[in-house]
Amino acid sequence: MSLAQRGRLELSDERASRSRLVAFILGRVPLAALVCALVAALNAIGWSFTTPPFQVTDEPAHFAYVEQLANSGRLPSSGSEEFSPDEQLALRALRSEQVARQPENQPIATAGEQRALERDLASPAGSSRRATGAAGVAASQPPLYYALETIPYELGSAGGVLVQLQLMRLLSALMAGATALFTFLFLRETLPAIPWAWTVGGLSVALAPLLASTSGGVNPDAMLFAVSAAAFYCLARAFRRGLTPRLAAACCVLTAIGLLTKLTFLGLVPGILLALAVLAVREARSSRRVAVRTLVIGLAMVASPLCLYVLVNLISGRSGLGPASAAVESATHSSSPGAEISYVWQLYLPPLPGMHRDFADVSSARDLWFNGLVGQYGWEDTFFPGWVYDLALIPAGVLAALVLRALLVGRAALRRRAVELCTYAVMALGLLVLIGVSSYSTFPAQAAGFAEPRYVLPLLPLMAAAIALAARGAGRRLGPPVGALIVVLFVAYDVFSQLQVVARYYG
Repeated sequence: MSLAQRGRLELSDERASRSRLVAFILGRVPLAALVCALVAALNAIGWSFTTPPFQVTDEPAHFAYVEQLANSGRLPSSGSEEFSPDEQLALRALRSEQVARQPENQPIATAGEQRALERDLASPAGSSRRATGAAGVAASQPPLYYALETIPYELGSAGGVLVQLQLMRLLSALMAGATALFTFLFLRETLPAIPWAWTVGGLSVALAPLLASTSGGVNPDAMLFAVSAAAFYCLARAFRRGLTPRLAAACCVLTAIGLLTKLTFLGLVPGILLALAVLAVREARSSRRVAVRTLVIGLAMVASPLCLYVLVNLISGRSGLGPASAAVESATHSSSPGAEISYVWQLYLPPLPGMHRDFADVSSARDLWFNGLVGQYGWEDTFFPGWVYDLALIPAGVLAALVLRALLVGRAALRRRAVELCTYAVMALGLLVLIGVSSYSTFPAQAAGFAEPRYVLPLLPLMAAAIALAARGAGRRLGPPVGALIVVLFVAYDVFSQLQVVARYYG
């Protein structure tokens, strides 16, 4: 056999091996889970084309971060909005500042405006990608998401800013697919007795407009949602099947990835560490040495990339967490802990007797969170008519009642899994407290600066579990039809939301 023939044979064997590996992995993932992932990705892709360029919250800053990283190889050093010449020109030509947060204004729409835009982007200024070190509000975030986005940025470099932006949006949309996939797998572990409910919860997440609209833009939240869903899945699997070294490593690697994706993931860390500690104690009953070794190795996996990030910042002459240090210090420093606790409480719940009212004439639970989760898109300047939010209370109330019934029927199983549920509760509480503390850092200049509904979407697996339980709460016979009805309602909800965005920008 000649050397060339041997090389071709080895290459063929390698390709066959990779194909078998992919087939093995996909074969272990239920078809319904892959369908949920595909629906979520396509839905986010649809939103990426529906929403005009730079009209997703903070998208100009996130794009600037990627451009800074791709063109200079350095992290942003400034929180100003003096972006590169090509992005500044694109923002002016698109009238982005006039359109954002001003629903009475619409983006360019005529053929003449389109030709002027193309002419401006083709000018020397439109092709200048000089790094300025500025990334606006995004400068305080870790770099992992932005580093991944440099790949589509470079692939679209020949097409200019708008082509690069769209390719970057498509990568975020794929992350929405990962979110739906891991949500389905989480439901498979937490609700093993009701397989049909896994699809109900997975498709509900895949069709959630707020997930699709956020993941249809350039935003690290898209990756945060996916990593958070994967972390929930790995923990659920460990509670059900035991903390194997592989699962412990997966949980810790995901924690490290989450921390390098967005600071918001810090809110989930206490619950994750609590879960790992509980699981390690369980495993210690059979083998203390293995349990301790697994936990130590896992925690080292969490610490290593963070230490590397801190080291890079220190070598560069910045504080350990880079611009994020100032953000963390601002969010956690308070001269009045009692006032801060009161504020965080009122951000989600009605004030207790004796509390100073921080949100006058506003029901935070209804106006900030419920209405926001029902639908606020773009720069949170695209709303439904008021009657839609009122009408949404009806299905929300029905779902809550069905969830309560399912919990009462399954209370014996809840008691057996009380520790697991407590860890999920700690993860949720940690995220909510982090959002509240961050929001308090801007108070009273901004009454609810970080009270944005997308910040709670790392809890999507828990929301999907509630929807699945609601369908189960309808009973064994009516559960599947009610689940199908829920999915149909989410389809209509998603379509109605996209039409609302179309009316806002193109009507």
